[in-house]
Amino acid sequence: MDVLLDNLDLYGPGFLNNIKLFVIAAIGSLVLGTILAMLRVSPVPILRGAGSVYVTLFRNTPLTLLFFFFVFAYPFLDIIDLSYFTAAAVALTTYTAAFVCEVVRSGINTVPVGQAEAARAIGLSFGQNLGNVILPQAMRSVMPPMMSTMIALLKNTTIAAGFSVVEAGAISSYLSERGYNVMVGLLWVALGFVILVTPLTLLQRNLEKRWSVAR
Repeated sequence: MDVLLDNLDLYGPGFLNNIKLFVIAAIGSLVLGTILAMLRVSPVPILRGAGSVYVTLFRNTPLTLLFFFFVFAYPFLDIIDLSYFTAAAVALTTYTAAFVCEVVRSGINTVPVGQAEAARAIGLSFGQNLGNVILPQAMRSVMPPMMSTMIALLKNTTIAAGFSVVEAGAISSYLSERGYNVMVGLLWVALGFVILVTPLTLLQRNLEKRWSVAR
């Protein structure tokens, strides 16, 4: 307990930054990923191609490499000045959006084709069809893999520690400098992530039970 109580000034701000990164990247990736999924199922070939290129590029690019780009290479473009925290949030968002896109697209594919055909028959446009008919049904089936993607995102926030962002992943180096037992410190970090992941797991189970009954 001494390692934790004597270093609350590290654990508090560290985990707070993890939570901030997670919330920002989760919202951003859900929005961007859903838009990409709509592009991938679009009847317009150019839009489908653009969505496919994005997903192929970012799913196969290591997250660490994206961090390197946004933290070190992007400033040379001299477009918008990004802080280390903002650059980390952008890297996490763009990376996770590719996985969210595939999760949403797989959910769209589970909706019977007859649903889309019926929507078109009554005069709904492609956008109305997706927003009012397909996506509401698809979201029920994508909840388990979506929550797994969000849990992976939460754990990926620790990569920001290597790019001058103070969060839980950086605590071990500070503990070493202060002369505390690093192994014990890392066990507290692991426990902290278990506590953070637990609400996501409980939410997933709750929604699965509710929606399974609704079906």
